[in-house]
Amino acid sequence: MKKLRVLAACEYSGRVRDAFASLGHDAWSCDLLPSETLGQHYQGDVRELLAQPWDIIIGFPPCTYLCSSGMHWTTRGLRDPKLTEDALKFVRCILGANCKHIALENPVGAISTRIRKPDQIVQPHWFGDNASKTTCLWTKNLPPLVPTNPLPLPTSGRWQNQTPSGQNKLGPSADRWKLRSSTYPGLAKAMAAQWSAFVLSSPPTASPAPIAENLFAWSASNTTPIVNVQVQETPKNSDTTLSKKTASSTEFVDVTPDAATLMFLLTKTR
Repeated sequence: MKKLRVLAACEYSGRVRDAFASLGHDAWSCDLLPSETLGQHYQGDVRELLAQPWDIIIGFPPCTYLCSSGMHWTTRGLRDPKLTEDALKFVRCILGANCKHIALENPVGAISTRIRKPDQIVQPHWFGDNASKTTCLWTKNLPPLVPTNPLPLPTSGRWQNQTPSGQNKLGPSADRWKLRSSTYPGLAKAMAAQWSAFVLSSPPTASPAPIAENLFAWSASNTTPIVNVQVQETPKNSDTTLSKKTASSTEFVDVTPDAATLMFLLTKTR
């Protein structure tokens, strides 16, 4: 079996990375935080890795300034709107990476209204986890996930992670945001099993034409050098820029040249 090279971007839990690794793939996670579990992890800015040759990139960008549940802070003038604009620019950076197969996960929020609607919305209880968490997936050349172990609603009328009112029952704590953002194990396993099988069964592609310099970069003035990642074994606990969607792709790219030049470049690189 061919070994795929997989990047779990903005992941510190290691769950998606480890799900792919358990199938024999060369899987890496990357985050500004250290990995919570042993494995191949690059602690740093994921933009330093996006230009490397990956078979699959799965991104989990921080949702603090993107999710609908927190946007009231911005609309009420209690939070700088630029924080959301910067977060959207980061999302476009991941979606625009030069990789054939990309997925991005986030809650309902600004990505849906400012970039595009998700390709699929899933729940943890579709994949055997007794929990409710509306999870949006934006994908490029990857199929919708098929439920692997759908659970019936418990007799209590709510999922294990919910209060009687339907809210998440995790109380205030320093780690609450980390616990709520971690990918559920069943969903991670479904991503690894189904998406790796799809990519491995896809016909090989011809050698791509060179990508125009900086076309998919974070910005021409803020690119960082590509680094050779090394295994980091970490013990546990240790746009406002204009964007355009191409007719044949779900990715979004920064529009720096005029429209005619941009379409010419996209035609030559896809």
